[in-house]
Amino acid sequence: MDLDPYGWPRAGALDVRQLPTAVGAQGVAPLADSLDRIHEYQRRLYAGRRYGVLLVVQGLDAAGKDSLIRTLARALDPAAFRAHAFARPLGEEVRHDFLWRVWRHLPERGEVVAFNRSHYEAVLAERLWPTGDIGVDWRGRYRAINEFEGHLHREGTRLLKVWLNTSEDEQRRRLLKRLDKPRKRWKFDPSDMDSWRARDRYLALVNETLTATHTDHAPWHLIPNDDKPSARARVAGLLADLLESLAPEYPREDIDCIEHYRALLRGEED
Repeated sequence: MDLDPYGWPRAGALDVRQLPTAVGAQGVAPLADSLDRIHEYQRRLYAGRRYGVLLVVQGLDAAGKDSLIRTLARALDPAAFRAHAFARPLGEEVRHDFLWRVWRHLPERGEVVAFNRSHYEAVLAERLWPTGDIGVDWRGRYRAINEFEGHLHREGTRLLKVWLNTSEDEQRRRLLKRLDKPRKRWKFDPSDMDSWRARDRYLALVNETLTATHTDHAPWHLIPNDDKPSARARVAGLLADLLESLAPEYPREDIDCIEHYRALLRGEED
């Protein structure tokens, strides 16, 4: 299949079930190298305080969203990094518009924030398992998301959106691993089986959602995900490239000011 740089088919409608889920690591920078770059360029981003970065990680249950974010977090200064996981809206969240619960978790300028699931649950999980009033205008929500992300881009927040594309066999293997390994059983929730049973319907909504919200300022990157190390390296490389493009250098210094205070500290000025 002929794919563009984002992992999308160059011809025909998107069907994530037909896209690669396992590819080699050729052409992908080693994970360690990308983590080193993330560490350096996040410091420059934080020093400059001009842009914020929002990493949106979407995928099926057991796609490895948590472990991906933990891997990236090894390279990120916690002073300028936060992660937030979105579950189905409850209580106060249901009583507000669907984007209300997202605003408080957005990055400041200089920050990197990772969303484990995101506002996209409002057109995916909530569409399969509604939590509020029926009769929602789903296409209206797509428009609202695009306008929301456009506003963020104009105000200095850059979005990196990734879909972790996992095969049916690999998802089954990972769900079984949660049941078979005692140290992983805490991660299993009966709702995982709801998603498993609804896999085909869910992926049909994924196709519609990604297509409707793949924009120039906030494109979706489709990541083959059956091999976790390769997937992590790909996402780390994307994040490193984005950070470098936003903050290639530290803020420009005022040399006269630096020399003045250097002289004071050396006792060369009264």
